[in-house]
Amino acid sequence: MEGECKVVLDAAVDTEARTQTLRVKPSSKLTTALLLFTLCLAVAAAAVLVFNRHDPGHDEENFDLHHTLRQISNVRAAIHLEGEYNPKRKTSVEWKNGVDQSHFQGGLELNDNEIVIPRTGLYFVYSQASFRVNCISSDADDTTSKPMVHLSHTVKRWSSSYGGRDTTKSYQTILHSVRTACQMKASSDPDEEGSWFSAVYMGAVFNLMRGDRLKTVMEEKMLQGLEDDQGKTFFGVFAL
Repeated sequence: MEGECKVVLDAAVDTEARTQTLRVKPSSKLTTALLLFTLCLAVAAAAVLVFNRHDPGHDEENFDLHHTLRQISNVRAAIHLEGEYNPKRKTSVEWKNGVDQSHFQGGLELNDNEIVIPRTGLYFVYSQASFRVNCISSDADDTTSKPMVHLSHTVKRWSSSYGGRDTTKSYQTILHSVRTACQMKASSDPDEEGSWFSAVYMGAVFNLMRGDRLKTVMEEKMLQGLEDDQGKTFFGVFAL
C-alpha cells in the first residue's frame, strides 16, 4: 500500500512539473524574443548615432539649419542711415547705408533716398539733423545784432491708405520740429565767432503699412551747413 502511494505521488509530482515546464516555456520564449528585439533596436540606434557623429557633412547641415532658424526667429526689422550733404538734392540730405554705424535687417530697405516698410505693424521712426549756422549779421554796419535762424526738420510718409487721385504725391507729415538758433553774445574763440551748432532730433511710434515710404524734408538754404560727421545726422526705423 505504501509503495502504491509513493508511485502515485511521484507520478503526480512528475505531471505537475511537466505542466509547469510547459507553462514556463512559452513565457521564456516570448521574453527572449522581446530581449532580442530590444537589443536589435539599441544596436541600430547606436549605429545611426555613430554614423551621424562621424559624418561632418551631416553635422554641418544641421548647424546651418539651426543657425538659419535662430537668425530668422531673432531678426527684428531695423534700419539706421547716416546723412551727408549732396548739392544735387535740394530738399533733403543724402542718406547712406553701409557706412559708419549704418545697417539694415528684417526687410527694411533704402530706396530712392526713402525708407520702405516691409510689413504692417508698429514702428519707431526717428531722425536727427545737425547744422552749423552762421550767426553773423549780413549788415556790415551792424556789429552787435545776431540774426535768429530757424532750423526745421520733417519726416513725411507716403501710403496707399491715404487715397487720392495722384498717389505719387500723397505724402503727409508725421514728424516735424523747428528750432531757433544763434548765439547772442560774442565768442572768445575767433574760429567760433558767429557760429552756432544745433541738432534737431525727433522720434515717435507709428502704425505703418506694408509698402509705406518715409522721407525727410529740410530747407535747401540750411543744407550747406549740415554737419555730416559720424553720429551727427541720421535717419532710422525699427519694428516694435
